[in-house]
Amino acid sequence: MELRQLRYFVAVAEELHFGRAAVRLRIAGPSLSQQIKALERDLGVRLFDRDRRSVALTPSGQALLPQVRALLDQADELRRSAAGMAATEPVRLGYVSWRPPDLTARVSGVAQLHVDAWVMPSHTQAGRVADGSIDLAICWVRADDLSAHGLEARLIGADRLFAISTGTGTSPVPAKDTSVLVDSDTATWDSWNRYAEEFARDTGARVVRIDDGGITGPAFFDHVRRLRRPVVNSPKGQTAPVPPDLVQRPVVDPAPYWTWALVCRRDETRKAVRAAVEALTRDVGGLGLDAATAWLPADDPFRTAG
Repeated sequence: MELRQLRYFVAVAEELHFGRAAVRLRIAGPSLSQQIKALERDLGVRLFDRDRRSVALTPSGQALLPQVRALLDQADELRRSAAGMAATEPVRLGYVSWRPPDLTARVSGVAQLHVDAWVMPSHTQAGRVADGSIDLAICWVRADDLSAHGLEARLIGADRLFAISTGTGTSPVPAKDTSVLVDSDTATWDSWNRYAEEFARDTGARVVRIDDGGITGPAFFDHVRRLRRPVVNSPKGQTAPVPPDLVQRPVVDPAPYWTWALVCRRDETRKAVRAAVEALTRDVGGLGLDAATAWLPADDPFRTAG
């Protein structure tokens, strides 16, 4: 005996017509008839008297109908209670440098989101999801990383990267005329280094190797002044104010995009975690990745969005 069979019984009892009940339940008439017969076998009683022109409840069916309705009401209440419990279940989320400003509001009512204050690089945050230290992470990942660690990813954000240049002109700069910084500290900058080196190979941009952590902050601007050549910013520097002696210029032919993925474990079954993923990535859209001029690394999991 299954709950769906009990729901079928109530529908037929209310309609007293198998055809109308089947339409209401959105199943085929013969299938409904078979399920009712299976329920009668399980209960050991006949529920309906039926012929070609009419359907009527038997005395046993009449006696059982209010009990079945009460049982279905209890099942519905159980689902509502479980949904309420999920809404109070903690979900731990880590991030790298960016997160939606309405992050907590988006999951209100489906989970209690705890944002981990331990800001770490993308590859580290993805690893923390894989080992169960956190439930979700907003980070940059490659398709190979997802496969290797048993993870899945949904697009949650994207940054169009730009160049910082000396001078006063703010005209677009071709990607081949830019430089990208690659830092020797791979523990911190592994994801960015991989991105920058592939961008340089694909576009002809120049790789400049550094060892001072100058991918962001004042040291980044010092490198721009020293090189006297447009330097592509990293997503960590998106919010840093540009000094008055430097300018921001769009990069074109192609335009580099950095994607932010919401990563969870592929075998995640907790309702609150899954509900948080849906709430955070619903209606995100293409975020410009579908433009013909957009550039993403070959192994970016969202490259097919273009």
